[in-house]
Amino acid sequence: MSGEARDPYDTADGRAVPHPVLKKYYESENDRRPFVSALFDNAAEHYDFVCGLGSLGSGRYYRRWVLLQSGLRVGMKFLDVATGTGMIAQGATRILREPGSVVGLDPSGGMLQQAKRTLTVPLVQGTVEELPFASGHFDFLCMGYALRHVADLGVAFRECLRVLKPGGRVLVLEITLPRSPLGQRFFRVYFESILPRVTRISTGSAKAELLMKYYWDTIANCVAPEKILSVLKSSGFARIEHRVRGGLLSEYIALKPA
Repeated sequence: MSGEARDPYDTADGRAVPHPVLKKYYESENDRRPFVSALFDNAAEHYDFVCGLGSLGSGRYYRRWVLLQSGLRVGMKFLDVATGTGMIAQGATRILREPGSVVGLDPSGGMLQQAKRTLTVPLVQGTVEELPFASGHFDFLCMGYALRHVADLGVAFRECLRVLKPGGRVLVLEITLPRSPLGQRFFRVYFESILPRVTRISTGSAKAELLMKYYWDTIANCVAPEKILSVLKSSGFARIEHRVRGGLLSEYIALKPA
């Protein structure tokens, strides 16, 4: 055989997917979005609780801290893509001190209903692949722990680029498997076995347990950081950085060229 091997995260039609089809949950790429939407809608009421379990209670503090570290400042317009129940949007509101400076977007109506309980910022239902905003509108865009659920990394990143002002910044937060075999083993046991069981016992919800199982499988099968960096670059972003904290939390930071 000759020629280069095809990237398994590039589909036949040229899409860059965050992970292969997970057949234990859905049958084809076309079934991914309906499955994920229903999954988050059904588990929305338990989402904050299970996120607290997964992050050992540090999630809200970390989200606000990383926004500050990444350059979010008073006077900016901020878009929280895949806002979920609004944890990142809450942190941004405390930094910017003006609720009108923050907009939250999520495809799940159930998650947005939960977000409305604690947020006073505008909330919009939509996807990162089709952002319902004018070009050049935001100074800062964050997508927290949702990259694994998009349909096409290239389309998503190009839309992020479009709605940012020249010089605007994108911050993508994700979970990356530890490099060490010991770390991977511990992480797998906790997220694949312990966390789903504790979630089921604590919430009594099979749907919340399923969300945690799916959460692990998307992490375990997620595209490598090198691919994410490559797609960010090919989508038009510049000054791209990748930081890893605690061997687990990935931060991808990039700018829209001025």
